[in-house]
Amino acid sequence: MEGESDLRWLTAVWRQWRLFAWMDLTWLTRNLSFFLTDFVSGLVMSAATVTATFLLAARFDGIGPWTTPQIIFMLGYSTLVQGLVGMFFGYNVAFVSRRIGRGQLDHTLVQPRPIWVTLLTEGFTPFTASTTVAAGLAIIDWSGARLTLGVTAGWLALAIVNLVASCAIVLAFAFIWGCLAFWAPRAAEEISTTALRMMRLLTPFPLDGLGPFWLGGMLTALPAGFVAWYPCRALLGLDRAPYALGLTPLAAAVATALTVAIFRKGMTRYGRVGSQRYLSFGHRR
Repeated sequence: MEGESDLRWLTAVWRQWRLFAWMDLTWLTRNLSFFLTDFVSGLVMSAATVTATFLLAARFDGIGPWTTPQIIFMLGYSTLVQGLVGMFFGYNVAFVSRRIGRGQLDHTLVQPRPIWVTLLTEGFTPFTASTTVAAGLAIIDWSGARLTLGVTAGWLALAIVNLVASCAIVLAFAFIWGCLAFWAPRAAEEISTTALRMMRLLTPFPLDGLGPFWLGGMLTALPAGFVAWYPCRALLGLDRAPYALGLTPLAAAVATALTVAIFRKGMTRYGRVGSQRYLSFGHRR
């Protein structure tokens, strides 16, 4: 019976992904000018995120122990992580403070399915985010050809595990800050947006050379180091410690457990007080 229940929910997730993928496609292609604007702006944003690090690496033939192709590999990895998070958790799912603080969480709670299914599927935008994902894959492919990585099935599996873990860390960080909206909806929206912006700005930079205090902070309080820098160090062989390839997945597991605990605590409060931000608007009560 338990196996049938799991299969039923997996089928529901797949069905919802198909539905939201179709909605995303029709929204994106509703007219040619909008499609071209979205496509070009996506390319520009992806390029702007990594340009500073790329130019530094090209100017000085690498940064610290990183060669230029290794830097470019990290930039591609970082771009791919941001693209995958945007692909699966768009429409304010990653910015959950907006859903909580604006009363939109009520729309989720009244639906006849578990909240995790809704959060996992409502933000699926495979076509809108495809530009960033494609850019990340292209950068990784370009750099990989110059690194002669000697990709094996085992290395590829570890790369996918670390990539999923990096996405989980970004999402956990967003949810931990976003959950502040259960207690302070207006302030939490501003704080969580700023925190995510800082994460994105710091992600595509190598952190070698930082002191223990700052490096520890970049792996804990603001875990940008686990989004690209550390997993790429492990995948490229810059860190040959036995635990290197497992540290990012371990950090993702800890961050996910912490996020679930905070979200549940916030939901308990939400069940008592609801959203207090827009009480003057009847349709948001």
